[in-house]
Amino acid sequence: MKRRHVLASIALALTALSMGNAHAQRSDRPLKVGVRGGVDEEIWEVVTRVADKQGLRVQTIVITGTASPNEALNNGDLDANSFQHIPFLRDQIRQRGYKIVNVGDTLISPIAFYSRKVKSLEALPNGAKIGIPNDPSNQTRALVILRDHGLVKLRDGFDPFTGTASLSDITANPKKLEFVESASVVLPRALPDVDAAAIVNTFAYQAGLIATRDGIAVEKKEHNPYVNVIAVREKDRNAAWVAPLVKAYQSDEVRKFIQTRYQGSVIPAF
Repeated sequence: MKRRHVLASIALALTALSMGNAHAQRSDRPLKVGVRGGVDEEIWEVVTRVADKQGLRVQTIVITGTASPNEALNNGDLDANSFQHIPFLRDQIRQRGYKIVNVGDTLISPIAFYSRKVKSLEALPNGAKIGIPNDPSNQTRALVILRDHGLVKLRDGFDPFTGTASLSDITANPKKLEFVESASVVLPRALPDVDAAAIVNTFAYQAGLIATRDGIAVEKKEHNPYVNVIAVREKDRNAAWVAPLVKAYQSDEVRKFIQTRYQGSVIPAF
């Protein structure tokens, strides 16, 4: 009996030591979460404070320019990232073979058309030059807005919940709009050179543009498949820190910040 007690005590001591070492490792190295500047950066400042209250250390890494937060995550330079919607993540995984997964919803960040020349899409002249994202998911979002405003028709059977649309899927273009494809990060700077441009909210916000204030057409919030998410590597899907990280984002404090700060141009998806 005494021998069993001794063995049990040793096992408990080893378990405690192991847990202590794990805690020390977590406290020594905070979780690195990749975000884009602007909206996501501001929100994650609040998430970081909430996480810290829960004993979870988080360091946000702002990814700028054309650098890929998904590449950094897949390579292990980040523990998580938070900048993209589900269709974009799906396309990235299909195109590049990333071993990363969605673990939690964050927000809907609407794409909108902006212009320095007209006040509405309907006011665009024949042959107008339109800046449009060159990645499949955001190009789809832009085309859906144009379709909903009657400027183009898309192929029969297209459904943004199950697939994407490209310029080749346009079946009618009565105003003979001229499309200029470009990376989303470039489109705010290209705005003076086109009649209108579809700009995702992250880069619009960095350029001082707010969809509900400055956009001449904003995508619908209802029945919208483009929910942004937190992503991690597949092997970390069930890691002990994942649920607390998602919980910190999906907190009342973060929800209230989004609602107050962005006044509906960015909306919580939790």
